[in-house]
Amino acid sequence: MGIGLFFTGLSMVISGVVERVRRRKAIEQGFLNDPQALVDMSAMWLVPQYVAGGFAEAFNAIGQIEFYYSEFPRTMSSVASSLFGLGMAVANVLASAVLSTVDRYTKGEGKESWVSSNINKGRYENYYWLLSILSCVNLICFIICSWAYGPCADDVKREDDIEGNELEEISQLRPRTPLRVMPA
Repeated sequence: MGIGLFFTGLSMVISGVVERVRRRKAIEQGFLNDPQALVDMSAMWLVPQYVAGGFAEAFNAIGQIEFYYSEFPRTMSSVASSLFGLGMAVANVLASAVLSTVDRYTKGEGKESWVSSNINKGRYENYYWLLSILSCVNLICFIICSWAYGPCADDVKREDDIEGNELEEISQLRPRTPLRVMPA
């Protein structure tokens, strides 16, 4: 999950850089007041941020599901998968709240909002920088919480087994047999 959170922050940093370049090119090409104009810029600029976002989603989603299934009893597996969906829903509500708050506090007397409907007058790169800062804070909170949570019960059991030399005693009771390869 931590790797996924790192890639989320990286994706937001890349998005901020790409948006800054896009906006600068739009203004240089005279499109400040024309949000519908096509800027002379390749769509390939979007690939790195989407790749980072894909890695973030893959690592985070798989990590969360694995965490829920490993920590909940087997009889509560449906609750574990429901928690993942609930977490996604809460995240979407929080994303809407952050967007509304940014819009409310960044527009003022005669100023365009960071998330203006005119993409060339807005400052979306600042919005992406804010999201990358929030992602870093989220990663730090995750690291603190995972450190406080401690190791999994299986990890503690394995450490006890190794320290108590129980693994050696078990391996001595079972004779090792060589693997036999069957002819094709």
